[in-house]
Amino acid sequence: MSTISRTILISGGTGLLGKPLTRMLLQKGYAVHHLSRNPELHGNPRIKVFKWDVKNNQIDPNCISGVEAIIHLAGEGIAEKRWTEKRKQEIVSSRTDSIEMIYRLLQQSPGHAVKTIISASAIGYYGDRENKLLTEEDPPGKGFLPMACIAWEKAVDEGEKMNLRIVKLRTGIVLTDEGGALAEMAAPVKRGLGSPLGTGHQWMSWIHIQDVMRMYIFALENPQIRGTYNMTAPNPVTNTELFRNLGQIFDKKLWLPRVPALALKIMLGELSALVLDSAKVSSSKIQASGFTFNYPELNKALREIYIE
Repeated sequence: MSTISRTILISGGTGLLGKPLTRMLLQKGYAVHHLSRNPELHGNPRIKVFKWDVKNNQIDPNCISGVEAIIHLAGEGIAEKRWTEKRKQEIVSSRTDSIEMIYRLLQQSPGHAVKTIISASAIGYYGDRENKLLTEEDPPGKGFLPMACIAWEKAVDEGEKMNLRIVKLRTGIVLTDEGGALAEMAAPVKRGLGSPLGTGHQWMSWIHIQDVMRMYIFALENPQIRGTYNMTAPNPVTNTELFRNLGQIFDKKLWLPRVPALALKIMLGELSALVLDSAKVSSSKIQASGFTFNYPELNKALREIYIE
């Protein structure tokens, strides 16, 4: 792969996953295109940036020039604001409208070279499932997150009508020091104020950022990978175990009582589902396909992020 330069288009290329994925693709010799509302703000000369505006249905048709695969990461942040009805619609439509606009462009461009669509999804698809080990064959749960994931994946699946190879990666809690859920949970622990959330028994299915990037590239480079895969490490932990491991990393004792679920629901509303829902997710399908995890154990993953 190191001597071959193929072109990849990324939506959401400046987000939590998009930035490191772009770096890794460039290191591996790929050419990278980004879609952006503000192309003039991008400063990396190695990335070709094309303007799009999902709300106004505008996209530069040159973005797919020479592109062989599209990685769809675009979407409003799940945890940035309370889930009002308006915000829920923004979360869903930002994911579905954007891929629909890309598909319309492909339909209008009969000479395009795109063969593969790899899309983010989320383990929020499963909802709150207590202690059940969840595989890709399990039905969706109930609530807003499952509904949003269903709509997201359904919109992506429309690409099958164009004979595109479709891959959907249901992402768990991404462990990275560049933002996201881990930073929010680690901050109080660093100050000696951390404690488990709710009962602490809910399962947290996580994955190290490096394994996220490696799995996207694995899906890109292996044409037999099709359909839906869970993007979580092989060893999910409970919320209490996660905080206990953070305490060990920062040499802090968890002396405060657990944060009651009711308090979280009052503070966060429906958004509290992000930390209270229990999803014990299996990674066996992606492992059976030949993917190996560099960080299968939580402690090793946290040590790489905060110590090594």
